[in-house]
Amino acid sequence: MAYFYSQRLGKLTIDQVKTQIIKFLQSDKKSEYSFIIGSDSQKISKNKYLFVSALIVHRVGSGAIYFYQKKLVEQKLQFKARIYNEALLSLQMAEKFLKIFSQNGFGRYNFKIHLDIGHNGKTKTLVSEITNLIKSSGYSYEIKPNSHAASKVADKHT
Repeated sequence: MAYFYSQRLGKLTIDQVKTQIIKFLQSDKKSEYSFIIGSDSQKISKNKYLFVSALIVHRVGSGAIYFYQKKLVEQKLQFKARIYNEALLSLQMAEKFLKIFSQNGFGRYNFKIHLDIGHNGKTKTLVSEITNLIKSSGYSYEIKPNSHAASKVADKHT
């Protein structure tokens, strides 16, 4: 079983994450919320990479909570494959939580994917490909410098 982590609550199951998010949403029903997902990766040794995906529930104008999940991949990955894996992990997490919240009457929230790519640096040649993948999956996205879920939150835990 893949666990989630919270700085405040420690190791959590997906059901515990769902419960915490519902509590957060119900604690201020008048607020506007957004769900943001981003992933990052780090090479930790030869042919070993740590991927971290973060789910942020943002109470617009009034804070947020977040949870993250780690995945260790032990195989040789080229740079482009790593970036694609980050995007795909974010999409998988969005689909998983969209399904959970749709089944529980919270399906009105939109999920946005934050990508660890931008128009500067090594990822600039991948922007069009990766953003088209996200758009074709039905999600909106942000790229650097506005992709804080990937470039700040997920990155913090890699």
